[in-house]
Amino acid sequence: MRVLPPLARAYVLCAVIAACACAAPAVTGSATPWPGVGLLSVLYLGCELVKVCPLMGRRVPEGLGSFFPVVLAAVFLLPPAAAALVALPGGLAGTVTARPAWVRRIWHGAQQSIAAWTAGQLYGLLGGPGALGAGSSGGTGPPGPDGASGPAAWVADFPYVMLPAAAAAVAFCLVLTALDGGILAAAERRPAATAWRGIATRSLAPHCVHGLAGLMMAVMWRSPYGLPAALLVMLPMYISCWVFAQYHRERAAHQATIRALVQAVDIKDRYTRGHSERVGQASAMIARELGMGEERLEVVRIAGILHDVGKLGVPTRLLRKDGPLTPEERRIIELHPEYGHEMVRGIGFLGEARAAILHHHERVDGSGYPYGLTGEQIPVLARVVAVADAFDAMTSTRSYSRARPVPVALAELERCAGAQFDPEMVRALVDAIGSQGWHPKVTSDDDLQVIPAGGDGVPAAGTEGAVREAVPAGAALTALPAQAAPGGAAAQARAAGSPLPAAGTGDPCHCVPGPAAEPGAAVEEAPGAPGSPPAPATGAKA
Repeated sequence: MRVLPPLARAYVLCAVIAACACAAPAVTGSATPWPGVGLLSVLYLGCELVKVCPLMGRRVPEGLGSFFPVVLAAVFLLPPAAAALVALPGGLAGTVTARPAWVRRIWHGAQQSIAAWTAGQLYGLLGGPGALGAGSSGGTGPPGPDGASGPAAWVADFPYVMLPAAAAAVAFCLVLTALDGGILAAAERRPAATAWRGIATRSLAPHCVHGLAGLMMAVMWRSPYGLPAALLVMLPMYISCWVFAQYHRERAAHQATIRALVQAVDIKDRYTRGHSERVGQASAMIARELGMGEERLEVVRIAGILHDVGKLGVPTRLLRKDGPLTPEERRIIELHPEYGHEMVRGIGFLGEARAAILHHHERVDGSGYPYGLTGEQIPVLARVVAVADAFDAMTSTRSYSRARPVPVALAELERCAGAQFDPEMVRALVDAIGSQGWHPKVTSDDDLQVIPAGGDGVPAAGTEGAVREAVPAGAALTALPAQAAPGGAAAQARAAGSPLPAAGTGDPCHCVPGPAAEPGAAVEEAPGAPGSPPAPATGAKA
């Protein structure tokens, strides 16, 4: 996000003021252990800078996040205000990949400072400094040789010290995630109910591990071995973070693979450019409204993005045809779900998304393709993608139709719920757009529609007159020979010339039978075979 909304700016400003208030006592107080503050600040700053300036010319893997064991060690060793001060330099120097970079750096520094102060307060309330063996002065080094109590002066009170340390690590995590959820709600206008969903559960375990490493650093720092022993604790922890970052690099490679496939489809079919990303966005909105977990939500989004990848196996002249399709041409295009499934079958990380790619044109009444599944036989993700796919087809300009207003498209989905679409999925999309609005992130359509949350159903500027007569059908292309189906009896039957619905207008993947839901919505009548159902509504979805 290049420009922050006013609410997000105010939120960041409040966080900066709170961070300054947390760290101010350490700056103005006379009892601040500056040697410990300086050492830990430089240590944390070095851990962050090594990602920007890697040694020996090797690139540090993306996803190597902030090295919180040092901050949590400061929480265990220093007063809360001093710990807040330690978090600032590393937070300000952390890696930022999106703009505006300076705002994000300030946000990270303030966020970590507030979290460190809160964790330090809780750690002190639970008696953590005493259990760790801190002296009355709150120093950060080992006891002097004249200590009367000998080794007992620095040995931590295990296992009791684990309790305040664990509580502090959890508090640190919860404050970070709470602030993250707040900035997501303010900057991306997400509903409060969904902004925090899943953030804490994903972050809790890593922060607890970082807390354990931070406690080990603090214990070794208090020991007679001092700082060198504490630094040795960091080595295995840093290696584990490096290994975890490799996972993020592999994930980034997966995302690049998906983007490459989508780009190939967009280049081949110029009329649906940006369609894949918008279907992924709408699918994720439906999944979030249904309460799906974050991991499955990501699978749904990928399924929506890749649902039409099988069009790479369809002749380009059919995808770009302006006029009506012949039955033979429809048979060829209707093979694209199976083409897509064959293409992604060997990509293991797609998981459940592969079934959604294969079945996103099935209908709950059993009249869909490729296998004519009904109701619950259709995978859940396929039912989600089917609704998202139809919604974007109706609200985007195509070669055979102009974009419909969002309220008209939603009304058409509700009309077809129970016959073509799963009513639960339709209801979820209607509720999601009603609460969040429709803000397509990727599009190349001239008639892009943006609907604000809680809008009155009036199309945004630029969509006036979007409901127009369909583009006149052009001359039909010469019929092409059917391509061999990649697998499945249904596909082979279609390729062999099995009966199909009557030829309609435009892409058969984007048609809803029946009249338009609203008066005045453009409906293009197309001749059909004897006894065939009415012509599809222009711009709707199959």
